[in-house]
Amino acid sequence: MRSRTLISALLAVTGSGVVLVALTAARTEPKVERIDFGKVVRPTRPAFDARLAPASDADVKEFRIPIKDATIEIAKGATYQGWTFGGTVPGPIVRVRQGDLVRVTVVNESPMPHSIDFHAARIPANVAYRMIMPKDSISFQFTAHDAGAFMVHCGTPPVTMHLMQGMYFPIIVDPKGGWGTKADKEFVLVQSEFYAKPGDPSSASRNTVVPMQADWQAAMSKTASHVVFNGRAFQYKDTPLKVDVGDRVRIFVVNAGPSFDSDFHIVGAIFDRVYPDGDPSHALTGVQTYLVPAGGGAVFETVFDKNASGEGLYAFVTHSFADAEKGAVGIIQVGTPKQFATMVH
Repeated sequence: MRSRTLISALLAVTGSGVVLVALTAARTEPKVERIDFGKVVRPTRPAFDARLAPASDADVKEFRIPIKDATIEIAKGATYQGWTFGGTVPGPIVRVRQGDLVRVTVVNESPMPHSIDFHAARIPANVAYRMIMPKDSISFQFTAHDAGAFMVHCGTPPVTMHLMQGMYFPIIVDPKGGWGTKADKEFVLVQSEFYAKPGDPSSASRNTVVPMQADWQAAMSKTASHVVFNGRAFQYKDTPLKVDVGDRVRIFVVNAGPSFDSDFHIVGAIFDRVYPDGDPSHALTGVQTYLVPAGGGAVFETVFDKNASGEGLYAFVTHSFADAEKGAVGIIQVGTPKQFATMVH
């Protein structure tokens, strides 16, 4: 009887151990976030949604990214036959944390070969960035070792053509310990150029707007027709980015080019922190304008203090004003100011 009781006790302990192991395994199983950017599409009306939500706490982030042709609007009333990631220009905004495992599946739903190039990934290009034929796909993964604001783009030759057609998007990698400050509002701005000329009206039916088409010679001479933030000229003048008085605002700026630098500046404000890379200890202070090269990214912060740059309208631009005149200008609205006709940037 005693031995039977002992055996029963041992079985109970053993059984409890199995449950404990199972519970422990469940607790240590990494969280996985899955996003299909064929189904989750960022709004572009009335303007491309530049707001950025925090990264999830998932350790593994999986993304399905479709490549597809799309008719886009590059300026008010000006449509363009673009090549895209996910149907918009820029494509999806991806945000992860330093140390996350990033799994990517790219599906080519367009009629021509394309590829993808993650500037945030340390991975053999021949493994992850090979040509993807129509109706084909590629899958790969990488650990996000490096923090910062990075560009993702199509790398199929001629790369200039694929970029000027709209094939790029940002990936934000947050440092493990954060950026060192608490932002009240966060935005993403992707600067880029279009080289467009009027389309052939004979190819369209009556009463149909003829999309503009690519101008390769203009691209080779760096004569852009439009320089834009988030795919459309002047859109944030009509639809400002809205923040509150006292907000610390963090802006991730990625320059997709293909050829111009971005000289990022906010009229009436000073950047109290600029992160040229993903290391918060490298932050620059008291910066008026900072250069983001084609293919690069940087992080900008400013505070709209009540007794300094408080309630009002603030233009953000590339301070290369020939480019700003072509569309790379927008407005940050702080609070609910009166609209003054003298705001001419």
